[in-house]
Amino acid sequence: MAQKEHLLAAVDIGTTKIVSIVGKLTENKKLEILGMSKTVSKGVKRGVVQNIEETVNAINTTVTEVKKQTGIQFNNVFVGIAGQHIKSVRNRGYFNRDSYDEEITKADIQRLVDDMYKIPIDAGEEIIHVLPQNFVVDNETGIKNPVGISGRRLEGNFHIVIGQIASAKNISKCIDRVGLNVEDLILEPLASSEAVLTEDEKEAGVVLVDIGGGTTDIAVFYDDTIRHTAVIPFGGNVVTNDIKEGCSILKRQAESLKITFGSALGDLAQEDKIVTIPGISGRDPKEISFKSLAYIIQSRMEEIIDAVMFEVDNSGVIDKLSAGIVFTGGGALLRHLPQLVKFRTGLDVRIGYPAEQLAAESIEEVNQPMYSTSVGLLLKGYDNKQNQKDLIPDAGKDKDKPGGEPEDPLDQNRIKPNIIDNLKTTIDRIFKENDPEWK
Repeated sequence: MAQKEHLLAAVDIGTTKIVSIVGKLTENKKLEILGMSKTVSKGVKRGVVQNIEETVNAINTTVTEVKKQTGIQFNNVFVGIAGQHIKSVRNRGYFNRDSYDEEITKADIQRLVDDMYKIPIDAGEEIIHVLPQNFVVDNETGIKNPVGISGRRLEGNFHIVIGQIASAKNISKCIDRVGLNVEDLILEPLASSEAVLTEDEKEAGVVLVDIGGGTTDIAVFYDDTIRHTAVIPFGGNVVTNDIKEGCSILKRQAESLKITFGSALGDLAQEDKIVTIPGISGRDPKEISFKSLAYIIQSRMEEIIDAVMFEVDNSGVIDKLSAGIVFTGGGALLRHLPQLVKFRTGLDVRIGYPAEQLAAESIEEVNQPMYSTSVGLLLKGYDNKQNQKDLIPDAGKDKDKPGGEPEDPLDQNRIKPNIIDNLKTTIDRIFKENDPEWK
């Protein structure tokens, strides 16, 4: 039974591919991938679903295949969300507790988190994640976990991720039509960071950059805390389109050129090497030099790097990134990308693979940067489930409840009527004392 509880399933809806993946957590907390299926994505543009029917068909194909591979029937899946509409804000909340003597509990933290979901946002938007950064207890700052500490005033700083309701609804609709339920909607850069970043890197300060087909996802960490998230609305596809336009060739030829012969640094490309592309419909073949190809790619990659650094600057910790930048996603495999980034930013660079989080028994194909988000959805989804379980209190019986069921301190509906009744009584008494007509 315990093993069944640790079975996890996810669907990664990307611009270029859709991946369904099933895994389980082993006893040493490594993720064993039991099955994976991918297919071409046609109904998604820049991380946003634009054709429901095509997306549903692609999801259905991968889900059916992975169920057949593993023999596991699953109904609940973790799903990623990205796209240009994603934005993040920082906010601060507080409340005064009844007593100095009582210890701060997880329910108190949850109360602050719930308040963050009530902050004003634009019409048509919804809050996807509320991520605690640090807490203040009675003016004592920089506390990461205040549970167990005594204090009267509890404050919290939060990183809040906001997205469009319509985009989230369309993702849910696609999953529903396949006969599955969305167990949790997870921001894709958070998922990718779970798969490829180490705890040391998060503490030292690091930027996770996931270059996908239609978007580039960014997550900035420092002092083991999320500092900034963003989604840039272009990725590997714009590089392919530049090659297509610059060389006057077909898109599939441009993609093949980029993967096979492409380089992100023109100065390192070989001058004497030329690749010949067959002409369209019997026309003369085209000859393209490696150097020309590299300069086309470099120009667009520099634009992506500059957009990433703009977001990193907004994080406020650009001068504290001791662990530099970790690139992942399909676009991270571009030849000489680390050299270009280091030259452009001066930061250390590495390519992120999900290997560290995977059990040895996992399917070998999964250990690629392009599957970082898929693996991360399972890991982040599991963490979220555990955090929800931790909020269920073990203590106390409610004497008023038949059968002595545990009382849930997070159930605010039970106490609100009493507060309102007390307020009404107080107001009535004030009016009666001051108005002669009430006497």
